[in-house]
Amino acid sequence: MLWLTLLKPGDWLMMASGLAICVVSFPLAWQAGVAEKAVVRLAGEVFSELDLSRNRRLEVPGPLGITTIVVDKRRVRVAADPGPRQYCVRQGWLARAGEIAICAPNQVSVEIRGSQRPYDSLSY
Repeated sequence: MLWLTLLKPGDWLMMASGLAICVVSFPLAWQAGVAEKAVVRLAGEVFSELDLSRNRRLEVPGPLGITTIVVDKRRVRVAADPGPRQYCVRQGWLARAGEIAICAPNQVSVEIRGSQRPYDSLSY
């Protein structure tokens, strides 16, 4: 605690301003706008773009069989998939821009898109 006595008022001001900048920029950096559509891909190619304002069911024929995707109340989910582990089905409802469910064995994916592209640390 002896080091606290070495800090001057300017040091406290710099730490407070740095913390304030981090707190303000964090939500701004990771917002992707309102979820507007779901992009369904089959084998890496766009199979369909679904408007989230309209409830519907889509069947996607993959190599293993049919993957069923459901849009309801501005959310989307994989309702059924012939894959062995069912990870994409267990993921549940996707509602925020940037969320994605991948059914790797059947080569089907569903991604929620918003008005802006979300920040992705892998693409940085």
